[in-house]
Amino acid sequence: MKTLGRLLFAALLASSTFAASAAHTRATLLLAASTAQPGDTVLAAVRLQMDPGWHTYWRNGGDSGGPTTIQWDLPPGITAGEIQWPTPEKFTLEGLTTYVYHNEATLLVPLKLAADLKPGPLELKAKVAWLECEEQCFKGAASVHASLQIGGETQASPNATKIEAAKKKLPEAAPAAMARALWDKASAADTRSVIFEWSADKAVTDPDFLPYTGDHFDVQSPTERLPDVDGRIRLRKDVKKPEGDWPKQLRGILTGKVDGASRGWEVALPIETAPPGKTASAPFSLGALLTSLGLAFLGGLILNVMPCVLPVIALKIFSFVKQSGEAPGRARRLSLVYALGILVSFLVLAGFVIAVQQAGQVASWGMQMQNRNFVLGMTILVTLVALNLFGVFEITLAGGAMSAADSLAGKSGAPGAFFNGVLATVLAIPCTAPALASAVGFAFTQPPLVILLTFCFIALGLAAPYVVLTWNPALLKFLPKPGAWMQRFKIALGFPMLATVIWLYKLSLNHLNKSQSLWFGIFLVALGMAAWIWGEFVQRGAGRRGVAALLSLALLGAVGTYAATRNEGIKWERWSQAAVDKARAEGRPVLVDFTADWCLTCQVNLTTSIDVAKVREKLAEVKAATLVGDYTLEDATIGKELHRFGRDAVPLVVVFPRNPSAEPIVLPPVLRPQLVLDALAKASQ
Repeated sequence: MKTLGRLLFAALLASSTFAASAAHTRATLLLAASTAQPGDTVLAAVRLQMDPGWHTYWRNGGDSGGPTTIQWDLPPGITAGEIQWPTPEKFTLEGLTTYVYHNEATLLVPLKLAADLKPGPLELKAKVAWLECEEQCFKGAASVHASLQIGGETQASPNATKIEAAKKKLPEAAPAAMARALWDKASAADTRSVIFEWSADKAVTDPDFLPYTGDHFDVQSPTERLPDVDGRIRLRKDVKKPEGDWPKQLRGILTGKVDGASRGWEVALPIETAPPGKTASAPFSLGALLTSLGLAFLGGLILNVMPCVLPVIALKIFSFVKQSGEAPGRARRLSLVYALGILVSFLVLAGFVIAVQQAGQVASWGMQMQNRNFVLGMTILVTLVALNLFGVFEITLAGGAMSAADSLAGKSGAPGAFFNGVLATVLAIPCTAPALASAVGFAFTQPPLVILLTFCFIALGLAAPYVVLTWNPALLKFLPKPGAWMQRFKIALGFPMLATVIWLYKLSLNHLNKSQSLWFGIFLVALGMAAWIWGEFVQRGAGRRGVAALLSLALLGAVGTYAATRNEGIKWERWSQAAVDKARAEGRPVLVDFTADWCLTCQVNLTTSIDVAKVREKLAEVKAATLVGDYTLEDATIGKELHRFGRDAVPLVVVFPRNPSAEPIVLPPVLRPQLVLDALAKASQ
């Protein structure tokens, strides 16, 4: 399971340099004892010291990165335990969240000495490998060593004090009753929310849960702080599961600051199931309600300058400029209609939230973004809006508005103003303005009337600037005069809207497999080309407009139909030697695709020669197992498998016959469908 951040990070690593000894991180091996007795356990420490601004990663890198590894070369009679990781920092950059160490990290490892070790000096060695990042990321490695004397008594080393200080940075073992986890709701087929409730011995600020990695699931990095209940801290995080069963337990560390110092508690929490329709409510009081409504209004105001909404609001400013010379009464009427469009839209949304709540589910702001069709539709809509702003095609609208619905405006302009309010609301929903999260977080745990009031106040905040300007003609005098700047400004607004398209497309990847996401991207390109043909040859052309219109619609229809009817594709399972052996023991042939997201040939092979109709039919006919070995990030096991088949890199496609004693069939790097079909036919004999 790879997020977009992991894919970008992998591509970066593919072009990065491997350093035998890293330029920005130094590794040393320290021992807590200089002399130890047979049978003792000696604490070893691998100390990583990074240059300012550089970081290495925790055991779970997060959206990108990878953990430090230690390969021990120890004398007979000494065995190394598991790495004990200090509590990391949660670090977010360019939308990617990682768990890292800045400046210094000390990884502790217990070394168990056998009871029959003979007295004398021993040399302990290890190879340490890590990823170090600042603006760029590099692989680093170093060989470290230390000496240990086996004797009749245990003596502390000069580094014992440093190791004791490092132990204090390890997460504590959490008391059994400290915390619990419970499923909150099933948001989508592959995503589910879990709530953490916990209390500490002292007040905790900036609480969070940092997960250990799971085999078939990911705990997403964003954390939503919920209102406390009975003094217990409450957090909500999403769990993503592309395959397999939902996890029964979550392991990781609860973190926060106590008296200004960072602390962590290691937990292994069974996930409980909340009673149907029951959720913990935030404490209610008149003061809490008024505060929440104030935050809702403020959040609505701030939404006006969020990237999702700013282009819509800015274009409405054009109408202020144009109307500044007209009768003030008309501008006032349109402002109220615009506000009404926003208010009605938010009331509809509030009704949907209440319906979800009353059905026993837990509503959340932006929950419609978890719906595949909504996200895809929004991506298409915002793409058209951006193309319109760039002038690729034009929509002649009353009052300078940009929504297609504004064509209903007629002479009065009221329908256009109303539907611009609707569009502003639709574009505002994906955004979470500062102050808005607290308001809706409180409202969603309250009765329906509070939800209605909260959404009304958000709507009032969103509509307020337009209404205030039009009802105060004196303020309109400060607006600039109409001119050519308006067209340039309109084009400039296309860029934040285009950035919104990219963000929405990223969200769509959560709902699409690799093949579907590729064809959805191609459809958006076709949409842009169709819009250009329409604008250039239908709207601004001199002749053959009918031919151009047919070509534009045919292009969009053909690509759209093909993209929409694409098969769901091959159902892949994760490769392992055990999975291959199991399938062959069952008498099934096995197709294994060793691939990587940064490998262009791999993607071409997949779309042209593997995940095609004839091959899918053959796979079903011979009941073949289909396994994928993902080499996007470095994987030593896959690397060894590549070398076993004489390859230094992906792509590598291997077909294992159903007969366990038969030799595997290695396909060439560049495939044709017939090569795959022939191999499957031979393997099924």
